[in-house]
Amino acid sequence: MAAGTEEHQTLVGDDSFVSLYRRYRPGTFGALRGQPHVVLALRSAVRDDRVGHAYLFSGPRGTGKTSTARILAKALNCTNLDDGEPCGVCTSCVEITKGTSLDVTELDAASNNGVDAMRDLVSHANLGTPGRWKVYIVDEVHMLSNAAANALLKTLEEPPSHVVFVLATTDPQKVPATIRSRTQHLEFRLLGSEVLEGLLRDVRTEAGLELDDVALATVVRRAKGSARDALSALDQVAASGVGVEVTPELAAVVEGLCEDDATRVLVSLAELHEAGWGPQQLATELVGELREGFLSLLAPSLSEAAESDRRRIADQATRLGLARLVRAMETLGRAQVEMRDAPEPQVVLEVALVKVARADLEDSAAALSERVARLERKLAELGATGGASPAPPTASAGLPAPAAPSEQRSVPAVPPRTAPTPAATQAPAAAPAAVVPPSTPPAEPAARPSLGALRRQRATGAAPIEHPSSPLPTAAEAPAAPTAAPPPASAVPGGRSPQEAGGTAGLPMLDCEQLTALWPEVLGSLPGKAKALLAAGRFVEVGTTVAFALPNAAHLAKASDVLGQLRASLAAHHAGASTVELVVDPSGPAPAEPGRALEEPTSGEDFEALEAEASDATNLGSLAETKILEAFPGAIEVTD
Repeated sequence: MAAGTEEHQTLVGDDSFVSLYRRYRPGTFGALRGQPHVVLALRSAVRDDRVGHAYLFSGPRGTGKTSTARILAKALNCTNLDDGEPCGVCTSCVEITKGTSLDVTELDAASNNGVDAMRDLVSHANLGTPGRWKVYIVDEVHMLSNAAANALLKTLEEPPSHVVFVLATTDPQKVPATIRSRTQHLEFRLLGSEVLEGLLRDVRTEAGLELDDVALATVVRRAKGSARDALSALDQVAASGVGVEVTPELAAVVEGLCEDDATRVLVSLAELHEAGWGPQQLATELVGELREGFLSLLAPSLSEAAESDRRRIADQATRLGLARLVRAMETLGRAQVEMRDAPEPQVVLEVALVKVARADLEDSAAALSERVARLERKLAELGATGGASPAPPTASAGLPAPAAPSEQRSVPAVPPRTAPTPAATQAPAAAPAAVVPPSTPPAEPAARPSLGALRRQRATGAAPIEHPSSPLPTAAEAPAAPTAAPPPASAVPGGRSPQEAGGTAGLPMLDCEQLTALWPEVLGSLPGKAKALLAAGRFVEVGTTVAFALPNAAHLAKASDVLGQLRASLAAHHAGASTVELVVDPSGPAPAEPGRALEEPTSGEDFEALEAEASDATNLGSLAETKILEAFPGAIEVTD
């Protein structure tokens, strides 16, 4: 810092206060910190007399671009040059340090970005100066307008032999390519924490500041790689005497995010806002807090959090999870951009934090992935602790409770037929209904099985099923059937037993009302002709056989051809009703059951029309089946 001390003595000779970043601006290449590649290139060029006619210095703020340009101007005009280093004490070096040298012209392109300013610069470029070199330093060159940049191009490409241009910018991408191609581009980098800490220690010693290492560490964190920001922060800490960085207490906000408690997040945010913290600053600090948790999961050595906060940050980061931390930082980053133009920035921040706390409010892929990750984590925790798996949904949740294998399922109650039924056709009294105890509640409709349960019961040969409200006759109470030995297995198609082939063994006989309730399903399964002929019939008596009544004798004669189909269909739906006989309805035609009722035929012509209509229904069904098979090549028709 020797050169810095000499410059310091020159600047403060009038006993006026000068900021630390101005007092300790580097005055030689050796005093320039954190840019060894730039120092090597420029010092060698000056020593070997190979200085270019134009340079472009780019890099973040506070990394030494303008200071390096002044050092280069000193080196080019120094009368006591030593291995490429300016002496700092000759007349030229002192005047350049004080800013009064005619050999150096500094121009701020942000305020002189017009074509007239460039024309004036070009017109004075050919004029001589006291020194050997005339140096033009143009700061923030990316701010030049297109016309101004074009006016500078020709002179920048072929300047006078004694002119050197040094262009500085923080945004090299905005510098026109025509300018970049005419310069030597040197990129400046941010200073590392060790380099900044060393600079601050030297300045503390030379300036006689009474600050401890904790205060210097705080300043280094706030500087974020900028030497000028570090010296400005050091000035502030020295003036206030407080070496602790004042930041908002964000632990409660992050804790609310960990607990998915949007209310706690909003309350904590409102308290910070009332304490004077603005939404933009809170968003910035919160991103920094989440970043510390992010680093604690992936690279703990990179975390800059205080020792007292590291354990809390690590615990909160573990509960949030890596995916949620990343989504939270992305969401807050977008919110910071939106808050710049929002009329109510606080609302934008609140909405963003609620979205982070409640992943179900977002339908993005990141939110869905986060929800899946949380479920997997909870399942893993249950597995690690040996917790019981969640109970299956029960009837209280809208689903029927699974029944034990030993429980008997009940047959649904059959509603009474609306049409009056003659006393002669009522079910015989030989099958009395079982008495239901008053304490037994009636079965809920949701717990009653469908009619398909009867077919499954028949197929498996299980025990008969009962219903508490309308019990079926038991085997002892059922009408006695003629005792006959079951046919051998060879007599049944496929070699099956009578039970497997739809026999009546093990199943009760349905009464008239139950068969009436089953009839729409049976009728719907019949072929077209049988459906048309039997739609006008009804069940009138159940005894050893089931009596199915048709309106008149002529109708019965025509329906005799489809009696086998009726028996097969009834057997398929319930084996106990497979024995059916056709009779003439003693009370005349009954009201139409579900399906289309046919008028009573009274003559041969009417029956011919009936047959034609039934044939058309069958043909239509066959035509529809043919069309379906044609639409799906390779499909086959399966008949139950």
